[in-house]
Amino acid sequence: MKSQNEQTAGIWYAALSYLMWGFLPLYWKPLQSASSGDVLAHRIIWSFAFMLLIIVFMKRTSGFTGNLRRLFLDKKNFFAVLASSLLISANWLIYIWAVNSNHVVEASLGYYINPLISVLLGIIVLKEKLNAWQVVSFVVALAGVGLLTFQYGRFPWVALSLALSFGLYGLAKKVGSFDSVTGLTYETMFVTPLALVYIFFAQQRGTEAFAAQSSTVTLLLMGAGVVTAIPLLCFAQAAKRISLSMIGFLQYIAPTIMLILGVFLYHEEFSRTRLFSFVLIWLALIIFSFSKTRWLTRLQAKNKQKTYGM
Repeated sequence: MKSQNEQTAGIWYAALSYLMWGFLPLYWKPLQSASSGDVLAHRIIWSFAFMLLIIVFMKRTSGFTGNLRRLFLDKKNFFAVLASSLLISANWLIYIWAVNSNHVVEASLGYYINPLISVLLGIIVLKEKLNAWQVVSFVVALAGVGLLTFQYGRFPWVALSLALSFGLYGLAKKVGSFDSVTGLTYETMFVTPLALVYIFFAQQRGTEAFAAQSSTVTLLLMGAGVVTAIPLLCFAQAAKRISLSMIGFLQYIAPTIMLILGVFLYHEEFSRTRLFSFVLIWLALIIFSFSKTRWLTRLQAKNKQKTYGM
């Protein structure tokens, strides 16, 4: 059993990580003058540099170098880390583009949908099973997404791409066997060469933002590694101390903050139809969050008894 102090610390770590993720649009917006590719490349490079500093600070260099052999010899771990690195890079790129293209509200929708996508992947890939209430939550969420699609007149690809890429990232992380610090360092290590090549060619074309624009842009690009790694490290500390159900409940902090920023700070459109769609998705998440509680389980059992005349 975890001590009360451990659980309290875990809740604070989780809340802090989701608060930082929620306010990230405030960090990316001043980088609108740089292309999304530039921002992504620098986010990868500086994240890798910062994670190496963390490993040195934590005196884990021997473990890091020792695990490199296992990384490249074990096919399962190698492909899990490779998939994780590509998926999280895709997620970062879509998110940066969404924020800087005035799609913060749609990005928030993606992270509301993410838990449902994760469960759907669990059913398809890991052969997990849903209870009746979880099935209801999926139907309600599907109605919300369908209504949004109808209102947009187009498929809400930003939201669903964010949800799917992060859901698949979580699945790939389950396959790998490295701890969070080592895993994130290897993930950024895999894509750092690609990021460096991108920056080299951007400099050749004269389109690279680093040091070519204001000092503020340069400093924000350098700080991208810190704002990426710190929430992930806080989340890793939380995951050790509190249950997944508690983490699942707290994770709605981030998209809620993003939604508020998108509507009230960036004045993005939020029509009644969009509000109704979000209400359906929120309802689905409430049903899903409480689907395994004793009260709903008992209610489901009573309904079964009535159905079969027992």
